[in-house]
Amino acid sequence: MPLADFSPHTGNRLAEIGFLLMALAGLWLAAAELPVLRFASARRFIAGLALAAAGVLLIVAVHWGHFG
Repeated sequence: MPLADFSPHTGNRLAEIGFLLMALAGLWLAAAELPVLRFASARRFIAGLALAAAGVLLIVAVHWGHFG
């Protein structure tokens, strides 16, 4: 008995959100390297959290959401 069973549409939506989080994390990492902007370590921390959340969403989408 699965823990959660999502429709393929929900799995695709979770994967889209995961990929969007990965893209935003990339932008945050790039912004953290600009010397004129402050709080570089905070930007890297937020980007790391976004990548972790994206990974979890993609795992859920592939395993239970029939994505891929």
